[in-house]
Order: sequence, then C-alpha cells, then structure tokens
Amino acid sequence: METRLLKSFVCLAEELHFSRAAERLNIAQPALSRQIKLLEERLGVMLVRRTKRSVALTPAGIIFKTRCHRLLDELEDARQEAQRVAAGQEGRLAVSFLHSSTYGIMPHLLRAFRTAHPRAVLELYEMTITDQLHALREGKVDVGLIRPPVADETIRTRFLGAQRFIIALPQSHPLAGNTNLSLHALRNDPFISFTERHSPLFYARIVAMCETAGFVPRVAQHATQIHTIVGLVSAGMGVSILPEVAKNLSLSNVSFAEITDKPPSVEMCLGWRSDNASPILDSFVEICTVVAAEQLGSGGG
Repeated sequence: METRLLKSFVCLAEELHFSRAAERLNIAQPALSRQIKLLEERLGVMLVRRTKRSVALTPAGIIFKTRCHRLLDELEDARQEAQRVAAGQEGRLAVSFLHSSTYGIMPHLLRAFRTAHPRAVLELYEMTITDQLHALREGKVDVGLIRPPVADETIRTRFLGAQRFIIALPQSHPLAGNTNLSLHALRNDPFISFTERHSPLFYARIVAMCETAGFVPRVAQHATQIHTIVGLVSAGMGVSILPEVAKNLSLSNVSFAEITDKPPSVEMCLGWRSDNASPILDSFVEICTVVAAEQLGSGGG
C-alpha cells in the first residue's frame, strides 16, 4: 500500500472536507477523491461517507485513521533512524581497550563520543593487546584501543599520541622527591616489572632502556597491570618504570620522576578491520583523534 494514499486519507480524516484536504496536500480535489476511492478498493471497506454537505468517517475509517497515524509515525522514525545510522550518529559499536586506559584517555573518549552521539550504543570490553587483535580479526569487536606496531595488513590503525616512560619510587627510597633521575641511578634497586607474556611491548622496552643505561634490571616481582605495580611500589617492594599515565592513580607513598635518558615513548592507536565500513566507526575514530590530540602527552594515555 502506497504511503501517499495513507497520508491523503489522514489529511482528509483530519479536515473532513475534500477541498481543504486537497489544498493541504497541494493536489486537485478530483485527484484526492480518486486516491481515497483507490484506498477503499484496496482495503475492501468504506472509510468515508460522502454527501453533498458533509464528509464523515465510517467506524472502519475511525479505526484506520488511528492505525495510519501509528504507521506514518513509525515510517518517519525509521527514516530518521536510517539517516542517523548512515551519518554515523546512531548504531552499535563494540570497543575493546587496555585496562590502563580506564584511568587515562578512555573516559575522555567515551564522554566526547556520548555527547556527540547520545543514541549510539557502545559495548565495552577490557582486553590485552593480544586478545584485542584476535577479537578484531574475528569480528568480535569493531575497534580497539591498542599499542603499535600492528603487523597485520587486515587491520588499519590511527595514531592517537605518545607518552613518556617515568620512574616510580617508594617514598622511603633515598632518591624519592627528585623530579629527574637517570636510569643508571636505579642499577642496584630491585625492580617491579611487567611480565613478558602479558605485556611483551612494555617488557621489551624497559629491558632495552635499562641495558642502554648499562645494566640489566634485577626483577624482584612481576605484575600484569599498571595499578598493581604502583601499589607494590607504594608498599616499598621495589622501583619501576611505567608509562606516565601511572601518575593519574595518585597513590600515596609513591614518588614519580622524569627519566633524563629520554627513552623512546610508548604510543597509543586505534585499530579496526580494514573491511569494516561502519559509519559509526568512522565517527568514533574521528572523535577519538580530536580528543587524543588534547589529552595524550599530558597524562591522559
């Protein structure tokens, strides 16, 4: 059934006058009469009683008018929803992220995206980088907040920013309170370090920067998460080298210092399948790019 026939009937049902209804619809009165007759023929019922002086709805017409309003409202809602989805303003997006980003850049990204697209539905999954890459390949998530490099041609990336490494010391350490320290100054200290299995990137970077400084770190304790390592440093169990996002945890009894050796920074990026053409994904990537430019490099990694 054509939408124009429903709209013509609703207009007539509201006006109960063929001339006024035809004027509203911007069509000739005979054309409106033909449309109403055609609609009645298709339905097999009379909707309108016509006399020379009046137009009235039949009982069937009264019920049909109510249903038409609902149908036309649903069609308009569907049209607007389709346009929002096509414009990347609405839809469902599965996002994976690193745990450390929850007290860094992730809240800023989510807040900005939610403000811009309040109708969008986000599904959030905390994962390691390895698990994120697997989930992206399998199509279980649409986009992930990961760290490069990504050696997979099926996954596109967008650089978001970089963060420095810093030194974390317990307040009881003789060097606590210094704002700048060399790595060589830690050569005799026990280290609390990431595991090679769960954080291969951090593990390799930290070992390499210590070796460049002339020593191999003596690891007294391993941990998998930044907040756990900071907690162990706070307990006086050793020193550590961490991304500067660790400062956001604000744990007591921990002193942070810049590294004078200036080792390479750690980078953050978005990753998604190159064959994912979702408009809402495009919107998320663009918003994240803008927000990251404001946040990364200032403790928001």
